[in-house]
Amino acid sequence: MSEHGAVGAVTAADATEAARRFADVLPPTPLHRNERLSRHHDLNVWLKREDLTPVRSYKVRGAYNLISRLPEERRAQGVVCASAGNHAQGVAFACAALGVRARVYLPRTTPKQKRDRIAWLGDKQVRMVVDGDTYDDAASAAHRDAEESGAVLIPPFDDPRTIAGQATVAREIVDQLGHPPDAVVVPVGGGGLLAGTLAWLAETAPEVSVIGAEPRGAPSMALALERGAPAPLDDLDPFVDGAAVRTVGTHTHAIAARTRPTLVTVPEGRICVEMLDLYQADGIISEPAGALASAALGPELGLAPGATVVCVLSGGNNDVSRYAEIVERALIYEGRKHYFLVEFPQEPGALRRFIDDVLGPDDDITLFEYVKRNNRETGPALVGIELGAAENLAAVLARMERIPHRVERIAPDSPLFTFLT
Repeated sequence: MSEHGAVGAVTAADATEAARRFADVLPPTPLHRNERLSRHHDLNVWLKREDLTPVRSYKVRGAYNLISRLPEERRAQGVVCASAGNHAQGVAFACAALGVRARVYLPRTTPKQKRDRIAWLGDKQVRMVVDGDTYDDAASAAHRDAEESGAVLIPPFDDPRTIAGQATVAREIVDQLGHPPDAVVVPVGGGGLLAGTLAWLAETAPEVSVIGAEPRGAPSMALALERGAPAPLDDLDPFVDGAAVRTVGTHTHAIAARTRPTLVTVPEGRICVEMLDLYQADGIISEPAGALASAALGPELGLAPGATVVCVLSGGNNDVSRYAEIVERALIYEGRKHYFLVEFPQEPGALRRFIDDVLGPDDDITLFEYVKRNNRETGPALVGIELGAAENLAAVLARMERIPHRVERIAPDSPLFTFLT
């Protein structure tokens, strides 16, 4: 393979060579059967545990393969990269192992947990630079650095050497399972893991269905395939930070366009529900992008009952401070969390009467905050209600119709709702 390679030119032999390069430092990650997902979806579901690499993400594979292939004179110039966090950790690990200096550019949305891990993994070899609000802002800064300094740019997904490294995930899946699965579900951001999976399986097991799961707020590969070339998303939701990429790569798009995988979009709330299930039922800490693949499972995929499906759990770098937001988004997605503006009389016991008249025995007030007071008699309050079950909503709304208070429900698509989640 040349330094950059022809567009989309990644082979199974490239993946085999990548696996050989990091065999001594990156042992294969486990492949575990998941009983919860198997029962729930009537499938034979396995999780490829990329959260158990030394950097808790598959990104180390591509980074190590690319950097280890650089000639000594190029390594001496140092490397530079942009990342939402996981690619930077892979670069940090590879640079520490290979003795290469690096500068990594991160958007401000990168969780503190990932920043701390980058610093720890890179030791004295890595310097972090926080620049911009999105991955694409950080990428622009990294490109400028590479042009001005002569450092080698290490792309997180759009390089054949990176893609070949990520292809080793699919290679391990087939080896560990002992046969090709019926389907592999992978998360999609810039498309490196998807492209690597497609490249390996197209040559070695073309009968396997490859399904790419994109966040609903960042379907950049779907847009690229629709347009026939990589194109920037007009709007980008950064919540799934490991997969929130505005524009996919030229190489990754070329492979996807040639092999045409199935693509599905997954609501962010559904991802949060799966993150909590992974944690509470399976004891697995997943980041949002890590839960994308298993959150995509459902009847809409059209998989036959009992089919063997491998979901790539791509990363476990989740900051514990995010769990409050994750729980909130999950409750809203499940229909258990709702917000209202309620006009309350300014008198003792008003809230108590509201609770008695409106809520069921399993429902609860989770937020009560006066917005302003119109006069001495009344004042609007923002009220958050958590239902014991989603089906309780109809009864709560019916009881609200019977009370004297003026009540306005805040719809999830209201601009005001964005200030609450």
